[in-house]
Amino acid sequence: MTKQLFKEVSYNLSKLMDDIEMGEIGLPDIQRPFIWPNAKVRDLFDSMYRGYPVGYFLFWENQIDKGVKQIGTNIHQRVPNLLIVDGQQRLTSLYAVMKDIPVIRDNYNSEKIEIAFRPLDSRFEVADAAISSR
Repeated sequence: MTKQLFKEVSYNLSKLMDDIEMGEIGLPDIQRPFIWPNAKVRDLFDSMYRGYPVGYFLFWENQIDKGVKQIGTNIHQRVPNLLIVDGQQRLTSLYAVMKDIPVIRDNYNSEKIEIAFRPLDSRFEVADAAISSR
């Protein structure tokens, strides 16, 4: 018998956000920095709202505490044991917007991404000075 290498696990969005916040999910050092433009983050929220498929996440279960990074800029309580191998841009986008924390861009600048929702026409927009809540 061969050892099972992959398993499918279903997470709801709330569980993913909680696991990132606690530090259970992190990034391997090989992951590139956050590069998505804000418009792509907006499109992700729009696709989820409309029920479109947004892909899978691929995690690597790991017990090594060296060579891993946290998602976001908050201090977490644990060392990640699940490392995001595929889906980092999507997962970081969701976490940053929902928890109102900054992302670290590829130029190492910190930026908060604010996405606004207009219920009258069910549209998501990247917040600008006219619609920002700040």
